[in-house]
Amino acid sequence: MDNFVVSARKYRPGTFSSVIGQDSITNTLKSAIRKNQLAQAFLFCGPRGVGKTTCARIFAKTINCEQRTEDDEACNKCNSCLSFNTSASFNIHELDGASNNSVADIRSLIDQVRIPPQVGRYKVYIIDEVHMLSSAAFNAFLKTLEEPPPYAKFILATTEKHKIIPTILSRCQIYDFKRISVEDIVRQLEFVAKSENVTADPDALHIIAQKSDGAMRDALSIFDQLVSFSGNVLEYKHVIENLNVLDYEYYFQITDNLLSNNIPQTMLLIDEIINNGFDGQHFIIGLGEHLRNLLVCKDSVTVRLLEVSAGLKERYHRQSAACDTGWLLKALELINRCDIDYRMSNNKRMLVELTVLQIGNNLHSKLQLDASGISETAPVPVATTPASPKKEEISGSQAYKSDIQAPAALAEPEAEIEKAPEKPVVKRTFIPTSGVSIKKPADGQAETEKDEAKDLSDTKMNEDHPFTAEELEKTWEVFARSVAAGSPNLHATLTQSTPRIADESNSIILFAIHSQLQQQEISNARPELIAFLKENLKNSQISIQTEMVEAVKEAIPYTSVEKYQKMNEKNPNLNNLKNKLSLELDF
Repeated sequence: MDNFVVSARKYRPGTFSSVIGQDSITNTLKSAIRKNQLAQAFLFCGPRGVGKTTCARIFAKTINCEQRTEDDEACNKCNSCLSFNTSASFNIHELDGASNNSVADIRSLIDQVRIPPQVGRYKVYIIDEVHMLSSAAFNAFLKTLEEPPPYAKFILATTEKHKIIPTILSRCQIYDFKRISVEDIVRQLEFVAKSENVTADPDALHIIAQKSDGAMRDALSIFDQLVSFSGNVLEYKHVIENLNVLDYEYYFQITDNLLSNNIPQTMLLIDEIINNGFDGQHFIIGLGEHLRNLLVCKDSVTVRLLEVSAGLKERYHRQSAACDTGWLLKALELINRCDIDYRMSNNKRMLVELTVLQIGNNLHSKLQLDASGISETAPVPVATTPASPKKEEISGSQAYKSDIQAPAALAEPEAEIEKAPEKPVVKRTFIPTSGVSIKKPADGQAETEKDEAKDLSDTKMNEDHPFTAEELEKTWEVFARSVAAGSPNLHATLTQSTPRIADESNSIILFAIHSQLQQQEISNARPELIAFLKENLKNSQISIQTEMVEAVKEAIPYTSVEKYQKMNEKNPNLNNLKNKLSLELDF
């Protein structure tokens, strides 16, 4: 029975053309070999399993090849190539930087460099994980790396370029290897599966490619592991079972349930996922990736960003057609916030469930607003001055029948408001986190407009009454107490300063603020506050103006001298006592 060789070694590339996903680097190296413009030192850096050491070995074999092919590849027939393929070459030396990281190891390497090659043109030294060398070893290596013998070539490989000192970097040609794309990994896995007589499901190969995170070696190792489990048939269900990957069917079902407002079934699916041993954060991240895939499917230009099989792309297309772009963006924002808060949460399951329910609630709130024809962010006009009495009474049923009749009924009061001097109409944009919320049902919008017009008419009929500063302060305090529970920030702003009357007509109230945050709080609550003051002070001309005042900071004594001076200001007899007793203070 032959010894088993893992696929990562068995199918390791032996020529530049067989290297996967690094075309720019291999073409550059082949061009340098063709033109005989070889640097004395190379630095190959990039993630694990992307071909750094493989390219170093191919490069070392090619520059020593005695009969290179027309496309500048090693012939694999000459003595140099054959000795390299059997690991018997005396010209190519591989060292591990993690186990040879001392100054003594580098000095031993320098001694070997002085000996010219007996066979071949170049002696090539491949140092893997070079970032593990100590600072002293790097410094001992500098001179040899900068001016080596003409027959010596150094190839350094590392996954952490930032740990290498700049003096080493400046002496090397640096090649940055990139992660291998999912498509390239899938093509290589299909080739390996065909060579090994393994029947593989395309979706299963895509899962392996995604799990490998751009590393070909990891993908081949996972492939060997799964083939050992399932035999010569590699199915999707076996892959997700062994790799602890959540089936994408869950994400499609949860999204369908959210679109149909099937909350109970959504909760049951989340419970099933958690009972199967999947972490809540793993699920929420996967749901975010699923919604991101739906988002990129909304535009034909971005469809190529989907790293899934062709059959799965079609499913994403169908489901994305039922999803609104705005809802997807808000859902991704909620998922991102949940991912950030997950580690700090004491009840992680509730956090995940709450996030999913909020996603569904946002969707159906938006659908209800769209169905009623009301924009979610449209400002609601509120008149700050009363209108004259209406001559006609509009019934609620008449206002409800037509969307046009209700504005027509209010045409006369609006005309009178425009004629009245210094009576602007203020547009209110409500911010839920810092104001007082008065929500109105969409179905009764026409009746609400009629009631507002009636209230304005009633107020206009009453004569405006003057009020005193004391009455203003009491009414102001009542409003501040009414919002204390719902908006503590607004309550703190209202109680920090005392309002005062700015003119003799009792129409302008001046209020001092100390920051832009307080200005925002007052602006958000201005319509409700003005309406409250008008009603309780019996004056329809009231308006509020704010002025920015810098807060006066009381000087706090810190040193002994400052403390003595502060005490002396409060009690001058303290200084008299010091003089009478002829005391000298030691500060």
